Amino acid sequence: MNKTVNVAEFKDRLSELLTLVEQGGEIVVCRRNVPLARVEPIRKPVPRKAQHSALGCMKGTVQIHGDLSEPCIPEADWEMLK
Repeated sequence: MNKTVNVAEFKDRLSELLTLVEQGGEIVVCRRNVPLARVEPIRKPVPRKAQHSALGCMKGTVQIHGDLSEPCIPEADWEMLK
């Protein structure tokens, strides 16, 4: 649950609001209705596999568009590049 509070309310209800953050919520602290800070839970890092390999580490993150066997520029432009 996200909540927006002013600085005075944040100071008065700090313990209660931090409990909200511990439960996954987010708090935006404002001064004169201008956002000043965001309090959110610290994301725990995802543990890496014990045998991490560079080979295959990006699997599933690339999208291929078009045909990789075709030249990327038309054949007529090859003469210009010689």
